[in-house]
Amino acid sequence: MLKEIHHKMKILGTNIYYEYYHHPQQTDTIVLIHGFLSSTFSYRKLIPLLKKHFSIIAIDLPPFGKSEKATKFFYSYHNMAKAVIELLERLQIKQAVIVGHSMGGQISLYAAKQKPDLFKKIVLICSSGYMQKMPSSLIFCSYLPYFYLYVKRQFIRQGVWKSLCSVVHDQSLINEDMIYGYSEPFYDDKIFRALTRMIREREGDLSSQDLKTIEIPCLLVWGEEDKIVPIEVGYQLQKDLPISRFVSFKQTGHLVPEERPYHVSNHIFDFCFG
Repeated sequence: MLKEIHHKMKILGTNIYYEYYHHPQQTDTIVLIHGFLSSTFSYRKLIPLLKKHFSIIAIDLPPFGKSEKATKFFYSYHNMAKAVIELLERLQIKQAVIVGHSMGGQISLYAAKQKPDLFKKIVLICSSGYMQKMPSSLIFCSYLPYFYLYVKRQFIRQGVWKSLCSVVHDQSLINEDMIYGYSEPFYDDKIFRALTRMIREREGDLSSQDLKTIEIPCLLVWGEEDKIVPIEVGYQLQKDLPISRFVSFKQTGHLVPEERPYHVSNHIFDFCFG
């Protein structure tokens, strides 16, 4: 019988929310890492398909989703990757397939560099890549006492509806449940203070030189209409990652797990067992 756990664990001084779907007959574990301004909610269509064949651990990276919006956590990619590794080790996971969407893809790569023996394969879904750290002027502004209110105002100005329109190609998929699921974590003002720290502490993405040292098999999955991380980024990642394969979907935007869950799950299954 599939055992399902929804829990929080204190990691690196902050409470991290995770969902664990333990499959008693399967030895392979998949770890799901969401993207920027997202949460485990973004995998709600993919998890029911994957948990038939794998144990699943879906993590809300701090300060997103149901994880703590702490102001003392250091919001670098390196530290987020370290938190993912520590959580897996405390759950006694010996080896896993890590799946990262958007920013989660970059954190997956950071985790693979830190602890390569922990990850047997990597799946990057519209992964961010080659982004530099924030401009020094913006980092300076992040130290201003009420800068988090500016961050909040920018988020409200964009709105969840407009944000979702920019990440899905088929906008008919956007409904009330989807809007609520992606907006719920932002009802807590603490997240904007944490995002202000992320502006200050997020380092740049891994360089081409760093990527070329990752000798773990990688599957790159892309939406050909991705407006957030264009498909050209995926092509460059494929060139830089030594052991990689690439697949893309037509008429699909950035939020591939929402738009193509069956296709993604099939490709992950083939990649893991093919």
